[in-house]
Amino acid sequence: MTKPDQAPLFKDRCAKAFALQAAVFMGLAAAPAFAFMPEFSTGFAQTAAVPPTLASYRLPTGPWRAEGMDLRRVEGQTERIAWKLDAPDLSTLEIMAPLRDQLAGDGYSILFECETEGCGGFDFRYAAEVLPEPEMHVDLGDFRFLSAQKGKADAVSLMVSRSALFGYVQMTRVSATAAAPRLPMPQLAQANPPTAEPNTGAITLSTASRPALVAPSDQIAGPMAEQLVTGGAVVLEGLTFATGAAELAEGPYGSLQALAEWLRANPDKTLALVGHTDASGSLEANIAVSKRRAQSVRNRLITAYAIPEAQIDAQGVGYLSPRNSNLTEEGRQQNRRVEAILTSTR
Repeated sequence: MTKPDQAPLFKDRCAKAFALQAAVFMGLAAAPAFAFMPEFSTGFAQTAAVPPTLASYRLPTGPWRAEGMDLRRVEGQTERIAWKLDAPDLSTLEIMAPLRDQLAGDGYSILFECETEGCGGFDFRYAAEVLPEPEMHVDLGDFRFLSAQKGKADAVSLMVSRSALFGYVQMTRVSATAAAPRLPMPQLAQANPPTAEPNTGAITLSTASRPALVAPSDQIAGPMAEQLVTGGAVVLEGLTFATGAAELAEGPYGSLQALAEWLRANPDKTLALVGHTDASGSLEANIAVSKRRAQSVRNRLITAYAIPEAQIDAQGVGYLSPRNSNLTEEGRQQNRRVEAILTSTR
């Protein structure tokens, strides 16, 4: 029991304690609730980070089907981050499972989860919004996807795949809350993160010897014509395809302009546009993707350059005709291309 002469001191201490507790409570209430950030149990390197922007994201909530894919439109601060993991012995499930548990522990509800064919195969991969190579690698024969949501404001999707040596994870995050503070990213000794070229949200078929957007005049009557006539084929360098689709991005492209001018100057000649891929995934899926991309290039030549339809054909051979090794990322990038092949015999 408090003595009378100690009452003022006791009241003062109680008041200070209450004030301290209130300050702590108010401080916690005012602190931002950080958005989800995955934690990895193995060495990793961040390969890409698209800064947050206020945008809408079509969150996949079901597999790809012929009639379309189930999507949920979410809005907020949207960002995409990709990582390369030092995980030569981990399966895609072993990479995804801990991330799923982290999301559940952070209060997210899992909306949809799938694996390769259960997702819809290559159609799902190209309908999903995936960062380009080499920032994010997706093996068409071995990938997993997960989407989750917390409340109405926060949503996360994860794409997980792997190569022979590395695991790959892409997170698309939509949030109304503050981003978690980023700690310094440990680097993999084997990793070669992209440096100079900024992320444009496009899949680049070939990054070697990228031409100027407007073709030099000597390219029309010079190297391209010579290569077509004497070598029988020429690679259309610099073509890019919009993320999540096989449609050719807007351009312009110097290689297409040069090819169109050569075709107009040689109306008696015919060409086949042939799409090529790297060796990731099944042959059937790669042939389908490569043909769709070649067809997109053909459509551009017909609609934008008025090339007669009968003068150009479109085919795809998948990974059956590499021009470099599929064992390196540089080689795989060079193998993803569209070539023009001279089909005239006179």
